Amino acid sequence: MQSMIRKTFVYVMVAFTMLTIAVSCSQKEPGSKGSTSQNTLTKDQLKDKIKGGWAGQTIGVVYGAPVEFKYQGSIIPDYQNIPWRKDYVKYWWDKKPGLFDDIYTDLNFVAVFEKSGLNVSCDTIAHHWASTAYHLAHANQASRYNILNGIMPPKSGFWKNNPHADDLDFQIEADFIGLMTPGMVNSATEVADRVGHIMNSGDGWYGGVYVSALYSLAFVSENVNEVVEQALLTIPEGTKFHDCIADVIKWHRQYPDDWQKTWFELQKKWNNDVGCPKGVFLSFDIDAKINSAYATIGLLYGKGNFTRSLDIATRCGQDADCNPATVGGVLGVMLGYSNIPAFWLSPLQEIEPLTFEGTDMSLNKAYELSYKHALGMIKIAGGTDEGNTVLIPNKAPVAVAFEQNFENTFPVFRDRYDHSFTGELSYDFVGNGYIFYGNLVKNSKIDTDYIDRVSKRLGSEVFGLAEPNDPYVAELEVYIDGKLDENVKMPMKNTSRRLEPAWKYQLSEGNHNVLLKWINPNKDYEIRINDIIIYSEKQPVSNLPN
Repeated sequence: MQSMIRKTFVYVMVAFTMLTIAVSCSQKEPGSKGSTSQNTLTKDQLKDKIKGGWAGQTIGVVYGAPVEFKYQGSIIPDYQNIPWRKDYVKYWWDKKPGLFDDIYTDLNFVAVFEKSGLNVSCDTIAHHWASTAYHLAHANQASRYNILNGIMPPKSGFWKNNPHADDLDFQIEADFIGLMTPGMVNSATEVADRVGHIMNSGDGWYGGVYVSALYSLAFVSENVNEVVEQALLTIPEGTKFHDCIADVIKWHRQYPDDWQKTWFELQKKWNNDVGCPKGVFLSFDIDAKINSAYATIGLLYGKGNFTRSLDIATRCGQDADCNPATVGGVLGVMLGYSNIPAFWLSPLQEIEPLTFEGTDMSLNKAYELSYKHALGMIKIAGGTDEGNTVLIPNKAPVAVAFEQNFENTFPVFRDRYDHSFTGELSYDFVGNGYIFYGNLVKNSKIDTDYIDRVSKRLGSEVFGLAEPNDPYVAELEVYIDGKLDENVKMPMKNTSRRLEPAWKYQLSEGNHNVLLKWINPNKDYEIRINDIIIYSEKQPVSNLPN
C-alpha cells in the first residue's frame, strides 16, 4: 500500500514538474497569456530589423508598381513576368514619385512623433496631417478635408462623415507604428488608436491595427503562422475584418499548398465593397478586409521566404503594390536588413539617401528616427535599455474596441448618372441612403503646366480637366425631402478638395428626394456627377425567377 502511495506521489510530482516546465516555456513565447517575461534583442539586432522593415516595405511598393490595380478581381497569372532589375527602384523613383505614397505618408507620422514627442495627441497629429502638401485620395483626402473644416478625429474618420472609412488607407501607412513598438503589440494598438481614427474607422481602422501588430510581433518571432494568428487577436471577434482574416487562416490549413484556392474562396465570400463609391458594384476593391487578406495569403503561403511571399501577395491583385509592401516590411523585420537577399536590396540602396516627395525624410533618416522612437517606446512600456541590449516587456495581445461601419446600410443600386450641373440638381430614390460620386471641375481652361506635372507624378498621361491650385470654392446647400441638411464647401484646390459632393446614410427607409443648390455658381466651373449609389436597410435579393 505504501509502495503504491509512493508511486502515486512520484507520478503526481513528475506531472506537476512537467506542467510547471510547460507553463514556464509558454511564458517565453511571444504573446502568451499571463506572460510577465521579457524579450531580449541586442541594439544591433533592433537596428537591423527596423531597417529591414522600411527596406522591405519600399521594395514591395516598387515590385508591385507595374501591376497596381491592373488586375481587379483576378489573379495575376504566373506566365506574366513582373520585372525586377538593377536600377529598377531609381527608375520608379524618377518616373512616378507618387508611387511611394505608402512610404511618405508613413514618414509624415514619423516626423510628427519626432517633432512633438512619443505621447503626441491625436489632435496634434491630425493638424500636422492636414497641413501636408502632397496629393492624397480616398479616406486620407476625405479626412484632410474634414479636419480643414473643423471635423476632428475620431469624427474625421467615422463612416457617416467619411464614405471611405473602410478603405485601406490606414492599413498602408501603419507600418511605422509596428517599427516603433518592437514586440510590444499593445503599445502598437494604442498608437494605432491615436493615428488611425484620423482617416478611418471600423474595418478600415482594423486594417492598420492588424498591420501594426504584424510588424510588432515580427521582432520577436520567426514563425509566420504565429505572427499572423497573434496579430489577429488584436481585432475583436465578430467583426467582419476578424472573420475575413480568420477565414484565410482556416483555408490555409485546408489548402496548405495552393494559395490560389484560398484566393478563390476569399473572392467568393468577401469581394463586396459597400463603402468606397469608386468600387461599389464594380471590380475595383480597395476595402481593407480583402487587401489585408491578400497580404495574409502572401505571408502564410510564402512560409517566410522573402521572394515567394512578395510574389504571392502581388499576384493576388487589386492594390498590388501596397499589399506586397506590407508583406515585404513584415518579413524585412523578421529577417533583418542584413538578411534580405541582395537581388532585392541592391537596387533599393541607390535611393536610401534621397528625400521622398513632400517630406524632408529619406530612408536613411527613417532608419535612425524609428530606432530612436523604438528605444523611447520600450522605456515607456517598462522595458529597459542595458548597454547593447534592450529588454522588451512581453504581454499578450488584447483586442481593441469593437467597431463596425455601414450597419443596416446595403448598396442596392448604382445609377451611372453621368451629368454635370451649374445650378440645381434634384434626384428621387427609394432606400435609406445615397452618395453622389463626382467632383468640381474647371471647364474654361485646362492648365497644361499642371497636367504635365500630374502626368509626371502619376507616370502616365492625364487627359481631361485639371485640378490646379485654384482659389475658387463652390458652395452648396443640400436639401433632403425639402429640409436643409447641410452646407457644403467644394474647394477647387487639390489638397483641400472634397471628394464627393453629398451623401447621407441611415435615413428612414422609403421614398426620398435630394436637392443640391449651387449658391455661388461660376460659369468657368461645373459640378460633375458620375454615379449615384443608393443604399437600403434591407440586403438586396435576386428578383430572378427560380
